[in-house]
This record gives sequence, structure tokens and C-alpha cells, in this order.
Amino acid sequence: QVQLVESGGGLVQAGGSLRLSCAASGRTFSSYIMAWFRQAPGKEREFVAAIPRSGGSPYYADSVKGRFTISRDNAKNTVYLQMNSLKPEDTAVFYCAARIGTVVPTLKSAYDYWGQGTQVTVSA
Repeated sequence: QVQLVESGGGLVQAGGSLRLSCAASGRTFSSYIMAWFRQAPGKEREFVAAIPRSGGSPYYADSVKGRFTISRDNAKNTVYLQMNSLKPEDTAVFYCAARIGTVVPTLKSAYDYWGQGTQVTVSA
């Protein structure tokens, strides 16, 4: 089992940047596929980005491609989400998620472990 704790959220103006971090407990972090999802008020939780266990080619939602970058440091048991050129429509609670496996899914139901979320608010 793994426990996930997100940090780095906050209030930023449109066009600004934030970096989210997700620290994972346990000794087998490198066994987990890691992902970021987000949920805006009144909307479903949606996929943002995911990264394979080894940190290979990541996957992104079309809405964030070219603006967000997911990365991981297996030595620090941490996954990051660098968010640039933020827009008001990026406002949401961002969640870190993890799953064991080799296939990198984009469906939230495929992930077994979730953090508590961190709020990102982008003002116009």
C-alpha cells in the first residue's frame, strides 16, 4: 500500500506557473505508475497526466499538452507536475494517484491509491 500527499497548490494569475509535488510513502515507489487528475467544481474528476514506473514517455490530456510537464524522482519517492501558462479553466483540486502495473491508464477507476488533493486557483 502507498500513501500520497500532495503539496504546491495555491492562487496564481493567468499566465503564471505552479509546481505540484506528490510525496509517496513506502519503499516500492518505483513499482507504481503515477498520475495527476483534477476536479473542478461541479465537474467529474479528469485525467491530466501520467508517467510510467521508469519515468519514460509520459501521457497528457490534450487540454494541458505543451503547458504541463509530469516528472518523477524515484530516489525521493516524489512525482511532480510543472504547470506553466496557467488559465482560469485550470482551476481545480489536483489529485495524485498511483497504481501497480505496466500499462498507463487514463481512467480514474484504474488507479488504486489517491492523495487528499491540493487546490489550484487561477485568476483572470
